[in-house]
Amino acid sequence: MTQRRPLGLTMISAALLAGTFAAAPSFAAGDFPITQGQRQTAQQVAQAGVPLSELAPNAPDTYTVKTGDTLWAISGIFLKSPWRWPELWGMNTDQIRNPHLIYPGQVLMLIKSDGRARLQLGRDVGAGGPGGTVKLSPRVRAESLYDGSIAAIPQHLIEPFLNEAVVLNGNELASSPRIVSAQEARVWMTKGDLAYARGNMPEGSTAFRVFREPRPLRDPETKEVLGYEAVYVGTADLTRPGSGQGTKAEVPTTLTMTLNRVEAQSGDRLAPLPERGYTNYVPHAPQGPVNGTIISVYGDALIAGQNQIVALNKGKQDGMERGHVLALWHKGRVVRDSTTERREEIKLPDERHGQLFVFQVFDRVSYALILAAKDPVVSGDRFTQP
Repeated sequence: MTQRRPLGLTMISAALLAGTFAAAPSFAAGDFPITQGQRQTAQQVAQAGVPLSELAPNAPDTYTVKTGDTLWAISGIFLKSPWRWPELWGMNTDQIRNPHLIYPGQVLMLIKSDGRARLQLGRDVGAGGPGGTVKLSPRVRAESLYDGSIAAIPQHLIEPFLNEAVVLNGNELASSPRIVSAQEARVWMTKGDLAYARGNMPEGSTAFRVFREPRPLRDPETKEVLGYEAVYVGTADLTRPGSGQGTKAEVPTTLTMTLNRVEAQSGDRLAPLPERGYTNYVPHAPQGPVNGTIISVYGDALIAGQNQIVALNKGKQDGMERGHVLALWHKGRVVRDSTTERREEIKLPDERHGQLFVFQVFDRVSYALILAAKDPVVSGDRFTQP
C-alpha cells in the first residue's frame, strides 16, 4: 500500500484552518481532540456557510496545498481575518473530522451560493483532474507525528524564545546557583568553555539556562514596574558535580557552556532547562476590547520590524492569552498647524500598521511576535483587538 505523507499536526497551533484540508485518520482524533467550543462554532457556521463579505477580496475558486505552506498564509487566501479558522473549518464539517492533518496536493474548492460560501475537498490533478470529491482513507504512519508539520506561523521564530523570554515578579534568581569563575582566570565564557558554580544545584538537573541580573519592565505610561525580565545569556551542561558545599574543602560544580547569546561571566545565575514541549496555539482574537502599549523590543534593539519580539504591558491578569492576535498601531506625531496664526500643536491620529501574535504570557507582561509592520515598531506603540 502506498503511504501518503501527512503534513499536519501543528507544533504551535491546534490548527488555524487545517480542518478544511483532510479527513483525519482515526488514530489521531484521540491524541489531538477538538474542543467543544471549536466544534460548536464549526457546527453553527456549517449550517449556512460563511457570508461572502467575510471572504478575502481575491479568494480563489480553488487552491492546491503545497509543501512549505503555513496555515496562517493559506487561511489569509480565503478569509479577511486569517485567525478566524473555526468559521473556515465549519464550512465543511461533514467531510472534515479533525483539523490537525493536511496533505500536499489536496485541492480546496470554494463553493458560492445564495450569498454564502463553503469549502469542499476537490480531486487533485494526479487523481484524474480537478472537480468532484475525494474519499480519503487512513494511512499507517511510523514517523514522528511532528515531522513535516505545517505550523500556524513560522515556528522557528518563536521556539527559541519559549525558554529565553522569562519575566519574574521579583528577584527569584537571587537564591539560584551562580557562576563564580571561569577556567584559567578568564573573564568571559563562550561555547565549549568550562565554568565553575556554587550554590544549591537542583537534584537531577544536568542542563541549565544561564541568566544575568533581571532588568525591570516598566509600563511606558504609568512607569509602574510590571515585572523583571531575566537577561538570557545561554545554556550550560553539568560536567562534574561539586562536593563539600559550605566547607573549607568545597569543590565547585563544573559546567560546560553549550550555547551563548552573550558571553557568560562571574555572577550569572543558573536555572534548570525545562523539558522541551509542544504547545498547541490556536490563533484567535480577544473576546473583548484590548488597549495596551509595547514596553520594549526584546534584546538591546530600540526599534523592531517583522518577525521580531516585543514585550507588552498586558498579561494573564488582563485576560491576555497565548494565541491572541492583536492590531498594532503607530502613535501619531504632535505637529504644529502652520495654517493658523496661533500655530497650535495638534496630535495626528494613531495609524494601524501591523499585527502581533502573543506566544508567551506572564502575570502582567506578555511577549508577542510581530507578524507584519509597515513602519518601525518602538516602545510606546499601541495595540488593540484586531
